[in-house]
Amino acid sequence: GRPLVLSSHEALAWYLEGARTHVSLAGPPVLAVRIDDDGDTLFVSANEADRLIAEELLPEDADRVVRVPWHQPVLEAAGSGMTEAEVAPALRAARASLLPAEADRYRDLGRETAEVLTAVATGLSASSTERAAAAALASGLAARGIDPLVILVAGEERLPHRHPLPTGGVLGRRAMLVVCGRRHGLIANATRWVGEAGVDDARILEVEAAFFAATRPGARLNDVFAAGTAGYAASGFDADEWTKHHQGGPTGYAGRDPRATTLTTDAVVSNHAFAWNPSAPGAKVEDTVLVTESGIEVLTVDPAWPTVEFAGVRRPVARAFG
Repeated sequence: GRPLVLSSHEALAWYLEGARTHVSLAGPPVLAVRIDDDGDTLFVSANEADRLIAEELLPEDADRVVRVPWHQPVLEAAGSGMTEAEVAPALRAARASLLPAEADRYRDLGRETAEVLTAVATGLSASSTERAAAAALASGLAARGIDPLVILVAGEERLPHRHPLPTGGVLGRRAMLVVCGRRHGLIANATRWVGEAGVDDARILEVEAAFFAATRPGARLNDVFAAGTAGYAASGFDADEWTKHHQGGPTGYAGRDPRATTLTTDAVVSNHAFAWNPSAPGAKVEDTVLVTESGIEVLTVDPAWPTVEFAGVRRPVARAFG
């Protein structure tokens, strides 16, 4: 058949056992993989090849490296073939069920990401700035070898914004911290609240519980999405609240893999990572979890963070300053 060319960070990191495929977080991968019937070939920018062979690739990958001049795009060197877009659902399905080694890496990443959020929160006060909080989050993640893909901070004045890029404003009485951190290609997504509790904190947990209850191996993503979004009206929110922001979905090697909608028909499988993020103005809950045959295992968890038990799962609550 036609060769398949892998060209995205998520597909390459998955295929290459968690290799770091970037130099710039905003740039394209520095390699591409062509998979033929008789094996695969790694087309690597020549100026990156020695480092990748020494530090990122498996020993058996080194024999299959073709060095591409730095001025030639690696995708061009890989030649024509099926693109990821042509087989996107099959690729997502292939990486959906995490292998034991991947799940263990994810548990470590989730725990450390949650510990960073706790450590940063203990140093914040109402007079801290959003940027100071963001700097501490980025520092804590980087110190643990975790790429800070997303860092959002909203102080009291900016809580209506669902994707609040940090500003110089202060946190005030209540603030939201959001991180997406990547290591070994896997991405941990989590949200925490500091300061005062919010009026809708308990109700948003009810919505999340509706998502969790429906996220079971064998279910279809669009059906899970329908059950979860129905939780808004059932919990006293406006029935159309889900239309105001994306709700999350499967995660793993992409921040959302894919972002769930009424049209996503991917199957939920066992050992499938998810990060739902139901939200309303001034309220949100988000953790990275593993969906197993026996239920929901929260990965982004730090026992030092205050929680409540909700629908059988420990869920984070707002942590007072200090």
